[in-house]
Amino acid sequence: MIKIYSDTVQTTLKYLKNTEANIYNVLVMADDFNIRNSSHDSLFSFHSIHSNLLMNIANSLDLSLSKSTNKVLTSYLDNVQDMNSVINLMFLRPNFLEFDNHTIHSEFCYLSDHVPLTVDISIIKEFIPNK
Repeated sequence: MIKIYSDTVQTTLKYLKNTEANIYNVLVMADDFNIRNSSHDSLFSFHSIHSNLLMNIANSLDLSLSKSTNKVLTSYLDNVQDMNSVINLMFLRPNFLEFDNHTIHSEFCYLSDHVPLTVDISIIKEFIPNK
C-alpha cells in the first residue's frame, strides 16, 4: 500500500513520477492527493493537469481510481470561504473481486478536516498443511 499526502504544489506526485519504475506489487494507493478535479468531484467544474499526472502514475502501477460506495465529500473545511471537496482518493488494483470499491466515512470527521476511506479485503480461510 502507498499512503499519500501531497501538498498544493504536488511534491509527492513529482517524486512518485521519478520513482514509479522502482515500485512493485502495489494493491492500494490512497489518502490526500490535494487535487480538485471535475472527474472525481462533481462540485468542481475544472480539470487539473495534476490529475492527468496522478492517473498516469496510477496506470503505471496497474491501479485505477476506485469508486466510493457512498458519494460524499472527503474534506470538510472550517473556513466557510473555502469549498468542501473530494481530495482524498483511493486507487485499487482493477479486476480484484475481493475489493473493487471503497467507503467514505464522513461520520468519523472529528478533529481533522479529512475523513477516512476504507476498503474491505476478504481473507479466504485456507488450510495449509505443515510438518
